[in-house]
Amino acid sequence: MSTRTYESIAPRQLAFLGLGVMGEPMAGHLAAAGHDVTVYNRSAAKAQAWVQKHRGRHAATPADAARGCDLVFACVGNDADLRSIVLGETGAFAGMKPGAIFVDHTTASAEVARELAAAAKGKGLGFVDAPVSGGNLGAINGALTVMCGGDSASFDEARPVAMAFAKAMTLLGPSGSGQLAKMVNQIAIAGLVQGLSEAIAFGQKAGLDMKAVLEVIGKGAAQSWQMDNRGPTMIQDKFDFGFAVDWMRKDLGIALDEARRNGARLPVTALVDQFYADVQAAGGNRSDTSSLIKRLK
Repeated sequence: MSTRTYESIAPRQLAFLGLGVMGEPMAGHLAAAGHDVTVYNRSAAKAQAWVQKHRGRHAATPADAARGCDLVFACVGNDADLRSIVLGETGAFAGMKPGAIFVDHTTASAEVARELAAAAKGKGLGFVDAPVSGGNLGAINGALTVMCGGDSASFDEARPVAMAFAKAMTLLGPSGSGQLAKMVNQIAIAGLVQGLSEAIAFGQKAGLDMKAVLEVIGKGAAQSWQMDNRGPTMIQDKFDFGFAVDWMRKDLGIALDEARRNGARLPVTALVDQFYADVQAAGGNRSDTSSLIKRLK
């Protein structure tokens, strides 16, 4: 966990559902900020390990974790995972008190965000779709960017608490808007990483000192977060940082599905998605997204 400082707000009773590479540190920041946190994870051993590290409690079901909480945060894998922890007799909505707010940090479809927001409203609950950008390091350092959809009252209630693990949290429109913004984010990243991969591979073929080249062009119009953070590691053939190829393909699939619905044209995104499929076929499922350069070598 980072040594960051936390905004001073009154302690709240919270739940966090899903303790993967993102959720575990995010929940840890909430506990470090002084909140009373109950966690749930499909693998109970992870929840028990989190409690040993951060204190708090763990629960056997999402409903048990959510019971009595002011806010319930979640970060799981996909639409199906999200529905499984939210709906039904053991889902979070079954345990939440009237007026409580569910904040979903899963990268999922806008469709499921709207569906769950409607279900929450029917139970007198708030719902904010709030996917994040910044990867595992952003979660560890408490420096995530959070894109939100929902009503302003729920957002205003959740924001001061979520800032324990975020550097920015912005309401972008009604339910589903956060997920749509995350799709924009992933579309932009896909093109950037492919362009950076081609640039580095070209420079290496040309016999250039690419460390020196990146230092120079990184001071000009070509500069990007990907160049600053992943360019040097791509040169070193290191691909165990941040966001895995499997997750990127899941996210790009969501964006491409949405584009088919709304009529947007994403030719480069579709092509890069297939390039990532090549990386998967070569066994690079868990390599980070910068491993796209492997196709060019």
